[in-house]
Amino acid sequence: MNQEIEIEFKNLLTKDEFQQLLTHFSVSEQAFKTQINYYFDTPQFLLKDKKSALRIRFKKNNYTLTLKQPAAIGLLETHQFLSEEQALLMINEGQFPKGDIYDILNKEEITPSLVKFFGKLTTSRAELSYKNGLLVFDHSSYLDTDDYEIEYEVSDEKSGQAHFLELLKDQGIPLRKTDNKIMRFYIKSINHGE
Repeated sequence: MNQEIEIEFKNLLTKDEFQQLLTHFSVSEQAFKTQINYYFDTPQFLLKDKKSALRIRFKKNNYTLTLKQPAAIGLLETHQFLSEEQALLMINEGQFPKGDIYDILNKEEITPSLVKFFGKLTTSRAELSYKNGLLVFDHSSYLDTDDYEIEYEVSDEKSGQAHFLELLKDQGIPLRKTDNKIMRFYIKSINHGE
């Protein structure tokens, strides 16, 4: 089973703050790569209720199904590689592929056949190493929204948080409560439907 613990800190940015950080770190336009996230849940949002998230990410011509679940520290991510056919069947026809994630959902009493595609979010992402972690610059587009975000992925929560807060302070960027992308997508989707 392909699993990892994800520990990350994130902060939404204004477009100007995003540009400021790109300039500060000399991140070029060519450094950005596009990825598409396809989000799934049951109509009753059973995954969301368990503070979990399910997506297919299309990146570098590969499809990866990822289940994110709460862990003692950070999130437990389970990854399952999909063929293009499996990914498209799941997105377009709701056919959930057998495998580790299918088995985990059943154990969590979430019937995989009830899982439906909710929508997609496209991200233009650049990454660079920073103080024993990975600094990620994301410009995401979904529904009628563009948002800008910085993430800091680390292996040690305490030092990672200190480095992240120091970076924001040094750049004069306020710390903002920042939901993860799937939650922002859900919130916007609900408001968009009104």
